Amino acid sequence: MSKPRILRYVIGVTLLVTMLLTLVVSPVAAQTQPAATNTLELVTKFPIFEGNSGDAFDFEVVLRWSGPGSKSFVLTVEEDLPKWQAVVLGGYPQKNISAIGVEPDVSETVTVRLSPLTGEMPEPGLYKATLTAASGDGAINQKVELTANVKAKYLFAFYTTSGRLNIEATAGKENHLATRIQNTGSTPVTEISFLATKPEGWDVKFVPDEVDKVETGYASEIDVIVIPPRQVVPGDYLLTLKTIGKEVGTRDIELRVTVLTPTLWGWVGVIIVLLVIAGLVFMFRQLGRR
Repeated sequence: MSKPRILRYVIGVTLLVTMLLTLVVSPVAAQTQPAATNTLELVTKFPIFEGNSGDAFDFEVVLRWSGPGSKSFVLTVEEDLPKWQAVVLGGYPQKNISAIGVEPDVSETVTVRLSPLTGEMPEPGLYKATLTAASGDGAINQKVELTANVKAKYLFAFYTTSGRLNIEATAGKENHLATRIQNTGSTPVTEISFLATKPEGWDVKFVPDEVDKVETGYASEIDVIVIPPRQVVPGDYLLTLKTIGKEVGTRDIELRVTVLTPTLWGWVGVIIVLLVIAGLVFMFRQLGRR
């Protein structure tokens, strides 16, 4: 066989083998090539937030969609909390939303706000809600759990029932001042005692002198008895009343006390002044006669 014929033979065999390999390998490659995925992700960096009772908790959630073309997802929050409410916020400025459109491989962020109803002070504990994003037909959906870790909030007040911070007191007598302790926090306040920072020689009493517990939303009346010394000089004095609770520390009332002399001693003073004047008049008359 001549060399040209051998060359043509080799080239023909090579082309035939190449065609056969193309016919065999192409379908296999087509079968092994990964199919396009439809994946939705919900990601939050902080799934648990801690705060005081009565606070609102904002959770940022990122949606990522991997699929052909943009897609719209319905957003719902599931929570079985009778005294709470949950909303989904989006856009700028933020507004309530119930659905969001997401482009392929583009992240969209929404905020889930979990908050107690107005005026409610939930007990300390964990409160959970679940955000669900689902396609219109429900075929694609994803969920993320969000948790509010509620801590106790102590709001405790000590004040005079009249609202005044100045009183008048009679020296040597019991002078009564009506005060109130009130718990507007989310948990009881316990082991409450009282003390006073007072001028030397004064006596201050609290009735009752201790309170075991004040429940949330309740108040207790405290009668403060102020007794300035009988010989005290009339005028203004500073008196500080303190209440001390196991959980709340101290609460103070600073009072300006105007001390008056007793009525009897006032008349005695007037009589003494009159006697002195009478004595002086008598002396002048006696000296005038001489």
